[in-house]
Amino acid sequence: MKYNVKIILELLRVKQWTKNLLIYAALVFTNNLFYPLYFFKVTLGFFIFSFTSSSVYIFNDIHDLKEDKLHPEKRLRPLASGLIDTLPAIFIALLLLISSLTGAFFLSINFLYLLFFYIILNILYTLWLKHMVILDVFVIATGFVLRAISGTFILNVTISPWLIICTLLLALFLALAKRRYELNTLKDASKHRKILEEYSIPLLDEMMSVVTASTVIAYSLYTFTSKTAQQSHYLMLTIPFVLYGIFRYLYLIHKKNLGGSPELILLKDKPMIINILLYLLTTIAIIYFIK
Repeated sequence: MKYNVKIILELLRVKQWTKNLLIYAALVFTNNLFYPLYFFKVTLGFFIFSFTSSSVYIFNDIHDLKEDKLHPEKRLRPLASGLIDTLPAIFIALLLLISSLTGAFFLSINFLYLLFFYIILNILYTLWLKHMVILDVFVIATGFVLRAISGTFILNVTISPWLIICTLLLALFLALAKRRYELNTLKDASKHRKILEEYSIPLLDEMMSVVTASTVIAYSLYTFTSKTAQQSHYLMLTIPFVLYGIFRYLYLIHKKNLGGSPELILLKDKPMIINILLYLLTTIAIIYFIK
């Protein structure tokens, strides 16, 4: 069977690599963005983490193959649809994993340890943790936090507690939105994902309200009290972009019935894309050029 590039890219879920852009957070907020060597190292780390995450996605697809064939959306994935066989998929996953772990070894030993933890956590999630209510969304959120921490390991800089808490809260918001989308969209949702029996839309809405408010408060406090904020007092001007981004995402969830794939929203929703770009430009301008 011949496989074209499109099938391979779909198998790797390249669209989900947008999550790994969190690695650049440490680069931006530690005033290292314009150092070519640091930028190169973090970019290399981005691809290493992306290859690792793709190998994990393939493992997950192989494990859930039977269930994915019955899912209205996942049945279109290369493995579930039969576009690629299991054996070649395993070979690709191993190739990605070996190359990424080798690259991490030479880039940063702490980064390598983090990738091992990420892999083990995701294997446990696939096998057991995704069946544990509330804990399942925390595991998903932890994956985002690990991405953000990766950048600090690669640059060998101190991990900011603000980076961890803001990333965790935002990731919990996205994970809860994903659960809500699944519960609201899938017929007999529990047949596709058994854990959905433990959730309800009102419960998820309450959880999202708590996380949304906490995210705004945490980020606002960051812009006033963090070390970066002490150097750039205008960082509070980025708060409206965060508010708009959260409000826009809530709008897409409740009015457009989206939220199942955050990476697609980031790639396709123009207002969200513009807001993120304006946030990044404003943040960079404040940190690097306005004192």
